[in-house]
Amino acid sequence: MSAPFDLSVTDELLSTTRAVRRRLDLERKVEPEVLLECIGLSQQAPTGGNQQGWSWVVVSDPEKRKALAELYRASGDVYLPQAHAAAVEQGEDQTARVYDSALYLNGILAEVPVLVIPCMEGRLPEGSGNAIAASMYGSIFPAVWSFQIALRSRGLGSTLTTIHLYKEAEAAELLGIPDGLSQVGLIPVAYTKGTNFKHANRPDPSTITHFDGW
Repeated sequence: MSAPFDLSVTDELLSTTRAVRRRLDLERKVEPEVLLECIGLSQQAPTGGNQQGWSWVVVSDPEKRKALAELYRASGDVYLPQAHAAAVEQGEDQTARVYDSALYLNGILAEVPVLVIPCMEGRLPEGSGNAIAASMYGSIFPAVWSFQIALRSRGLGSTLTTIHLYKEAEAAELLGIPDGLSQVGLIPVAYTKGTNFKHANRPDPSTITHFDGW
């Protein structure tokens, strides 16, 4: 039986959807209808218990983007330089480049045309075990990834960040997000400068795969 999709296109899309920070086009407007198309596609993602308790907060207002960026930097200004310095000291060049890129994003976040915050109904109970946490977040992250894949296929870039969650309550107040919802990240979104993204350097899958046991 032949594959139902063009695998060369599918595989290229999956293997070149990178975390984009430096190549975000800060000048080009992102159309709301394009974002709605991508969110619509994300709604087709599988979810636990067939419950789609998702909401998406799309922030394009310059003043609100600036305020969100300030919340982000409250933690990013502390954590990211330390993480970058540690990677450099340990000789982890690729990791150091990632943190260098994250530091760049930390500095220009307010200028990114759109900041998207995916939310889901409910809060993780205090002291929850791994099963509950995996069930809760596993019910929205497939949708988040589908959203990012849909963006990539339309010439836009994104990266899933979580640093602002240290200021989740402040972000909720800023944006009027109701109590009882959990923000699960912040996704900067913009058209990309060029669309030719490379495959990442990853280990051979046989080195991380265990069949029928560890």
